[in-house]
Amino acid sequence: MSSPDGGGAQPRTFTPDFLTELFRNPLDPGYADAAARRARGEGPTAARRKLFSAISALTLAGVGFLLVVAYRQTVADEPARARARDTLIEQVQNRREETAELQTRAERLRAEVADLRERQLGGAAVARLRDLEAETGLAPVRGSGARVTVGDGPTPIDPATGERRSEARVRDTDLQLATNALWAAGAEAIAVNGQRLTSTSTIRQAGQAILVDFRPVTTPYQVVAIGPESLVENFRDGTAGRFFRALHTKYGMSYDVAEVRDVTLDAATEPNLRQATPSTPPTASPSSSPSEGG
Repeated sequence: MSSPDGGGAQPRTFTPDFLTELFRNPLDPGYADAAARRARGEGPTAARRKLFSAISALTLAGVGFLLVVAYRQTVADEPARARARDTLIEQVQNRREETAELQTRAERLRAEVADLRERQLGGAAVARLRDLEAETGLAPVRGSGARVTVGDGPTPIDPATGERRSEARVRDTDLQLATNALWAAGAEAIAVNGQRLTSTSTIRQAGQAILVDFRPVTTPYQVVAIGPESLVENFRDGTAGRFFRALHTKYGMSYDVAEVRDVTLDAATEPNLRQATPSTPPTASPSSSPSEGG
């Protein structure tokens, strides 16, 4: 191509602009050299990697040493803990056996006392005494009535904290409600899991356990009462029956009330009788003498 002025043709050259050069060589030469050194295992990155590997190895060795020491200590202490646990179990078993022996002895002595008393009293006095003992719970009774059974439901777990909740557990107030409702419905004698109730009986909570006259009872709890034929119906249709049905529906607690016939309730243990005594003997009142000329 010739120029317009008729001169000789000059070749036209084009230098690459900045963007073209950037896309053609996107990596800076310094970064390229560093990547090459890393590929050959040279440079500060390799040194840091070796240092990190050494620190990791030392850390793992230290943790392993601590675990070995803790395991050896646990193994060394295990016999002592096992011996202490076995000793406690043996003591509990011995105390239970002693309690059972004392209870058997107390019942035998009670029977001897009753026999001697009947020999001395005899007649109408003995019959009246037996009636009073049956009413107060100090003598076994036999008859028909109702049996109320309640038991713990499934234990829910709090999804946020993971703690076990106690809404579905039977409480001492529940058993108190059941026994009071049976008394109100006409019951003449009541026993909770075989523990006969008297006028001085207590139903209390002690941690997760329920105590009836300081004796533990466990689920399912059976409250057996001797009374009139309407005892079951009165309990089922009363406030207590509706309350336990609500607990069964809401928390899954077991509940049942049924009629029982020809059931025997054992006598309660002898109560600890207490009496008050004056701290100081009473002083004699001064005698009044007639006044002169009175």
